Amino acid sequence: MKITLESGISFGAELLESKPWLSYLYYTENYAVNMERVEAVEQVSGRETLSYVFRTLAILSMDGKAGKLSVEEYEIVKTVLEWSEVSKGGSTKEREAWRKKGYALDVHNLASAEIFLEYCEKLATEEENSQDDLKPDNMETDGIWGQDPVKNVMEREILHSEEKRQLVALLIRTHGLIGQALRGEVLVKANAPLVEVANLLGTESAYRVLSVLNHCIIGGVRIELWEQVKDEAMAMIRASLVRELTEFSTRERMKRLDERLEGASEEVATLFETQIFPKYELWYYQAAFADLGIDQVIWLLRKMLEKMEEGVTYLLFKPLADGLYYDYQGKKHLNVYKERIVEKYVRDNSTSNVELVVKRIGRAMLVDFQFTPVCEKLIDFCVEAERSGLLTFEKSITVLYDMFGFRRDAFDRLNNEDKYLSIMNDSEESTKNSIIDYVTGQMVVDVGSGGGVLLNLLEERYPEKQIIGTDISDNVLQVLEKKKKEEGHHWTVRRHNFAEEAFPEKVDAILFSSILHEVFSYTETENGRFEIETVKTALRNAYGSLKLGGRIIIRDGVKSKVDDSVIEITFKDPDGMEFFKNFVRDFEGLKDIEDKKIEIMEGENKVRACTNYAREFLYTYTWGKQSYAHEVQEQFGYFTIEEFREFFTELGAKILRCDAFLEPGYVTHLSPKVELSVPVFPDSNCIVVIEKR
Repeated sequence: MKITLESGISFGAELLESKPWLSYLYYTENYAVNMERVEAVEQVSGRETLSYVFRTLAILSMDGKAGKLSVEEYEIVKTVLEWSEVSKGGSTKEREAWRKKGYALDVHNLASAEIFLEYCEKLATEEENSQDDLKPDNMETDGIWGQDPVKNVMEREILHSEEKRQLVALLIRTHGLIGQALRGEVLVKANAPLVEVANLLGTESAYRVLSVLNHCIIGGVRIELWEQVKDEAMAMIRASLVRELTEFSTRERMKRLDERLEGASEEVATLFETQIFPKYELWYYQAAFADLGIDQVIWLLRKMLEKMEEGVTYLLFKPLADGLYYDYQGKKHLNVYKERIVEKYVRDNSTSNVELVVKRIGRAMLVDFQFTPVCEKLIDFCVEAERSGLLTFEKSITVLYDMFGFRRDAFDRLNNEDKYLSIMNDSEESTKNSIIDYVTGQMVVDVGSGGGVLLNLLEERYPEKQIIGTDISDNVLQVLEKKKKEEGHHWTVRRHNFAEEAFPEKVDAILFSSILHEVFSYTETENGRFEIETVKTALRNAYGSLKLGGRIIIRDGVKSKVDDSVIEITFKDPDGMEFFKNFVRDFEGLKDIEDKKIEIMEGENKVRACTNYAREFLYTYTWGKQSYAHEVQEQFGYFTIEEFREFFTELGAKILRCDAFLEPGYVTHLSPKVELSVPVFPDSNCIVVIEKR
């Protein structure tokens, strides 16, 4: 009988009885997954560690077949890989027994070495049973464990030889430290004990063992990762074996730990150099802090140091990482509601809503946030309100977070920022590609850069140009800065709002890609939102920011010419009528059209409305329920194509292009849902290009 894991890996069920390490990891009730490597929280099964071990063994199998290792070396590495993660497994009863024995389960390499040695001692006292346990007869192995009798004899020797057992235990204790040192999580000298491997096996044999072992450990995380760090890892292994380890400078280690620390102040560098790096190993740092602001991270580290106790050598951030994420639409997302509460905690140095909790277990200090019961309920409500997709609930999230002072600024969308940026990134790129053909000059500004799609397209097409992205939201700017560092882009971003002022420098091209309708929809004026003067102000400021010969390039929604025509919509989708009713209740745009000619014929599953109201509904309906709460707050068309021409003519601009069209993606998505009384859908978009004379 075969057992197949979610990862697709299979093995014979008989192995569960003969391989204790396998049994510990398969039957575990402990979910010891690194959130840094999880795509969806709900997909966590508890078997991620076992799948990882199988991946490492598969890499070893390939290395072994290539003849890199002797039979003895192969079996040493295999045994290390099999046992290095066992402390992450075990039933509740087994884990409690390990804790009572003093095993530091949260420092898994140390605890795994103890569990391995305990098993070896058991074998020594139960020789007869141990022989039965190790028999490979009639077992399905799928290439992970071979039937080679020489290797089986060698496996017995490793488990029964005191010297070999201690060697394996040493390699388990130092398991992963090469990779952690390269990431800046531990001192390079944490690998100093590896010199003992050379004393036991000889330098060249030790080098082969450690090279293959680390290939398996790092490649098991991600094959490409090993290729990226291979040269550095091999050099560190060699240095370990000859006692020539050299520590990274404080600045270099800070950069490896967190790229955002590269430009840190001298005060922060001193903090790491004197208070953190010499004293502590930092486990799960990236998993916990990658999505928090670097100022928050520094503040939290200082708070932790205030609570530190003598004898602590490990700072474990895993509990914190486990609690910061949840699933939305099938993917892992940072819980922005928790993040905002933490930000206020950092900003006000107040524990009225949340407190940083540190818990000592042996030499390890575990770090987590503890929210007040009220905040826990608030967070739960916001998560469920977000999933509902209803505008009423989304507005209530904003009201509640404003009440507690948790929102960053007036442009903080809270729950749907990631969703909004994802929609922008996934939207049609056909016309986005076409508008960048009109870019001229050296300095280019992308207004309202959102998810960064247009910045990437501009950089790819014009690598020699200075490309600047702008936005007015702290959230967006933070996401873009992170994207720039992670992906190595040379574009820059800055805060700017053309609705308020001209750009500080004269530039050659300004692109408004699907952003002017947001200026129109969200800018608050004396008369409320949806005032066309906000768009005109933004365009005048942009025109004033151009050099002579510079261009404004617009890709956005377009309004249909106002007339008395009516469009009748017949719904094919059973949810269409409810969507339309919600739209009528929630949509506040088209203030300039008094009679929108709205008529609902529920019995016929039909509705009627004037052309512009119908088009606003249709192009909101396209995005579906998941985006409704955001899209219903926007009016997509604000100028007709004639009004664009008239406005830029009055400015004295030369019009290079000014036309409306129907984005084919709307037809593709809407045709299965609706049938119209008119032969074609109304124009959805426009491209306008003008030049300063």
